[in-house]
Amino acid sequence: MKLIIHGGFFSESDQSHEVKTAKQNSLKEIAAKSFDFLKNHSAEETVVYAVSLLEDDALFNAGTGSQIQSDGKIRMSASLMNGQNQKFSGVINIENVKNPIEVAQILMKEDDRVLGGNGAKIYASENGFEDFSTEIPQRRKEYEEKLKNGGKGTVGCVALDQYGKLAAATSTGGKGFEIVGRISDSATVAGNYGNQHCAVSCTGVGEDIVSNATAAKIVTRVTDGMSIKDAFQRTFLELKEIDGFAGAIAIDQNGNIFHQDSHPTMVFASYDGEQFEIFE
Repeated sequence: MKLIIHGGFFSESDQSHEVKTAKQNSLKEIAAKSFDFLKNHSAEETVVYAVSLLEDDALFNAGTGSQIQSDGKIRMSASLMNGQNQKFSGVINIENVKNPIEVAQILMKEDDRVLGGNGAKIYASENGFEDFSTEIPQRRKEYEEKLKNGGKGTVGCVALDQYGKLAAATSTGGKGFEIVGRISDSATVAGNYGNQHCAVSCTGVGEDIVSNATAAKIVTRVTDGMSIKDAFQRTFLELKEIDGFAGAIAIDQNGNIFHQDSHPTMVFASYDGEQFEIFE
């Protein structure tokens, strides 16, 4: 069993020692809780659990603490990929729900498994998800300053369960002040993808990740026999050609964990039941 999570990149306002320490401590705690959960649950269930904990933590830009778009509203996206059965589900630009990843999880049972905008919200309401504002005062202050004067962040988890099955989940609160209707990579196979050989979750600039098809490329290359390290290096070289900004976490079928970023520092933590690795 293996597990790795990420909490996006540091923003310019996150560089203080206090914020860094808080994120390290939070990621370590969430990784430990999620690994304990993994002992008795599937990879799919675990990545949803881990990402929901990340969504609930206002330190990260997903769920509570999501960025505010140019019209003053928060719209979030999240997706779930089951590597075993190759099912993908997601919500795009959903508003006023506490945990978008949990809506994506419910969508796994549907034929129509990716919903956007108002349709996603209606579906969530019909399935018992109550209205919930994910805005925090810090985000409103940042938004007001942008208005007066004129971020990057996502969370994710990849898990390998005791049966050798892989899953990946990714959730984002957007980049902040984006054009209404903008779609991130997080609810696409460019940002969140997996199969029986490898699973990947990305963070960074969504447009760059989509242009590079980052997660799908890494998984395909591992499937075709490339090592996870070589698959990352090849894909990130191609990302560099477009001056792309991204980071990714992954686990392959053999339990090898890998992570890489194009612009330090992606915040992440991995745990295998014995040893933690946490960003520095």
